[in-house]
Amino acid sequence: MLKYPDIDPVAIAIGPLQIHWYGLMYLLAFGTAWWLANYRARQPGSNWTAEQVSDLIFYGAMGVILGGRFGYVMFYNFSQFLDDPIWLLRVWEGGMSFHGGLLGVLIAVAIFARKYQKNFFDVGDFVAPLVPIGLMFGRIGNFIGGELWGRAADPQAVPWAMVFPRADELARHPSQLYQAGLEGLMLFIVLWWYSSKPRPRMAVGAAFLLGYGIFRTIAEFFREPDAHIGFDLFGWMSRGQLLSLPMIVAGLLLMAWAYRRRPQSV
Repeated sequence: MLKYPDIDPVAIAIGPLQIHWYGLMYLLAFGTAWWLANYRARQPGSNWTAEQVSDLIFYGAMGVILGGRFGYVMFYNFSQFLDDPIWLLRVWEGGMSFHGGLLGVLIAVAIFARKYQKNFFDVGDFVAPLVPIGLMFGRIGNFIGGELWGRAADPQAVPWAMVFPRADELARHPSQLYQAGLEGLMLFIVLWWYSSKPRPRMAVGAAFLLGYGIFRTIAEFFREPDAHIGFDLFGWMSRGQLLSLPMIVAGLLLMAWAYRRRPQSV
């Protein structure tokens, strides 16, 4: 089995100022999304300006941070919230949820679309291909932080299994890297290719919902469920899979609706 590269979570320390790798991953995520969005905005007929892109990234960042925290508290630690409601505001203690972040981004997209008089689904189709690379950086941050580790694995069958110092002495799947590859890089490649040609309105956003839901469901089979939650259904379905199921259903329905209506996105 491989040795876990126990990296100092503090990437840069200047006196009392400490910059953590996880924070740098967020900066890389938003910076990459801004660069990709500007690239797409410069394409002929995009109907997007640099100012709109900057505003969109700001709205999206707020949606990710606020929604991610809210989702983590509500979806994964609601009982702790009931005992200590102020814990919701103590973001420095950690805890973010993708599904909560998704809801936050959807609200941010709605506010942005209203401000700029754009169609909600057109904005969603523009945003969708920008998201996976950010997810990839986030999962790499999870790996560097030695958190959200995978399930126990046989080192003979999985020679890349590793012991995570914050877990136990068992060799485990580096599921954070699986998620980085599936939800991040692979989904980005699929969506960037799919969105490179005109598609029906809602189709690109639907592809994101469907693709993420499927890839997250697969990755969850290798990820250790939260200790305080365990499995939600059937003795094998995790919280992440349960929350991804509506994404798959919504993605299928929106895709069918998009191709039935057929107006092209702009």
